[in-house]
Amino acid sequence: MSTDFFNTHQQMLEQAVAAASARGYWSPFSESPSPRAYGETANDDGRAAFEAYRGGDFPLRQDGAAGSVGGEVSPFGLELNIRYPQVPAQALIGQSEKALDSWREAGPRAWVGVALEILKRLNQRSFEMAYAVQHTTGQGFMMAFQAGGPHAQDRGVEAVAYAWQEMARIPELVSWEKPQGKQDPIKMQKQFTIIPRGVSLVIGCSTFPTWNAYPGLFASLATGNTLIVKPHPAAILPLAITVGIARDVLAEAGFDANVVQLAAHSASDDTAQALALSPAVKLIDFTGSSANGQWLEDHARQAQVYTEKAGVNQVIIDSVDDFKSVARNLAFSFALYSGQMCTAPQNVYIPRDGIRTAEGRLGFDEVAAGLALAIEKLTADPAKAVEVTGAIQNAATLRRIEEARALGLPVLSDSRSLAHPQFEGATVRTPLMLKADADNPAILREWFGPIVFVVATDSTGHSIELARQTVIDHGALSLSAYTTDEAVAGAVQKAAERAGVSLSLNLAGPVFVNQTAAFSDFHGTGANPAANASLSDSAYVANRYRVVQTRWHA
Repeated sequence: MSTDFFNTHQQMLEQAVAAASARGYWSPFSESPSPRAYGETANDDGRAAFEAYRGGDFPLRQDGAAGSVGGEVSPFGLELNIRYPQVPAQALIGQSEKALDSWREAGPRAWVGVALEILKRLNQRSFEMAYAVQHTTGQGFMMAFQAGGPHAQDRGVEAVAYAWQEMARIPELVSWEKPQGKQDPIKMQKQFTIIPRGVSLVIGCSTFPTWNAYPGLFASLATGNTLIVKPHPAAILPLAITVGIARDVLAEAGFDANVVQLAAHSASDDTAQALALSPAVKLIDFTGSSANGQWLEDHARQAQVYTEKAGVNQVIIDSVDDFKSVARNLAFSFALYSGQMCTAPQNVYIPRDGIRTAEGRLGFDEVAAGLALAIEKLTADPAKAVEVTGAIQNAATLRRIEEARALGLPVLSDSRSLAHPQFEGATVRTPLMLKADADNPAILREWFGPIVFVVATDSTGHSIELARQTVIDHGALSLSAYTTDEAVAGAVQKAAERAGVSLSLNLAGPVFVNQTAAFSDFHGTGANPAANASLSDSAYVANRYRVVQTRWHA
């Protein structure tokens, strides 16, 4: 290995391991797009790099390429027309298996060092990544910078830290001695070798291509597996940049660049299934629809499959001190990236007889109207609103808005188009808020996008039970509750723990239920149908490698 990247990043690794244990605030990277953190020309350089990709061949050389593929269109209306090398599935598999021969011999220090060097270089190109994420996902620029850049990189470092922590528990060589009474003790030497499972397939999503891919990507790489990174056809660029950086680092470190490969493909072919069912693929990380995630779990039996799928995220309102602050917080959560987040709240449960506030009781209709008014105020100025809502990534989301409107439920706040002051072709929609009863079956499915149901329940107890059972039956990644009653808070917490969903209590300030922080918040629990794993914990990394021992008499 020509460069010892482990020594280079050992201090950061030790800090990351400590942070994951303490669960307090820590990040190795600045979330502020400030010239002080990234350099005076970083923004201009990043924009120029993004523009240079448009209308040309992405600068990635991959062995076995048989033509090119591409077709991304920015939700903000820009034609990207970027072409990526397309490598047949079997060629990708063969090259990955060949690269595994030398990569597995490098050992944990090399694996971890390379992974951390890739993450450092990704951070240096965070502005370039921000434009790539913005114009493939529809995220507003600030979200694209943070979620696509440093926050995603944080999750990558977190996964590497957990991987190193688990592997470091295994000694390399030990002397074993068993007393035999008056006889000489039995003495043996035992060597323990960490071996990777094999080829790892990372299946990216279209809304958070880096944030959702990096945990699995870096957990597998740091445990010695080779990687085939398969982006969503609508969001290839962010992961193509990632793969390009990874291959550069691998080559510099003296390894086969095919340890990490890009599997770009069109939406109409079966590349994902062909790769997922290959006997050589031993690990699969997936974020996306329940149908596709369930297919992988059911059919890719040769692999350890980690999935994050759909769920119905819910809010329980029992009582509040300051309703206006609660309404503002929830309105922001509804509108943030137009609800195109796996943690975005969808159902809001309110007792029919209303809620208690510090200023007196508010009836159900008053609470519902207050939530709708908060949305209207947040989105009143299009120039400001579009920075929160971003743009709609997929036409299917637009169809869901129309489908929800066609349910015939009372409309509390209608979804409307907003003009983007910078991008004339942007597809922007405000949240659609509907009134529903607790027995309406429509609330028991995920309506991915800016769609909210304000649901009348018989009581707070009914709200809690409805939320608990919905998580158990349909899954959820977030649950939020508002109450000034300690007994109610305890009941909600117990329900969340029994159902296996993360709970946020009384968020009324600058923290929103949509958000999770690496090294502190576990994203998903793996304890309900929305996900079978958590980002990140020991279970997420420890099954990506095995230990083989060799022993002999001393």
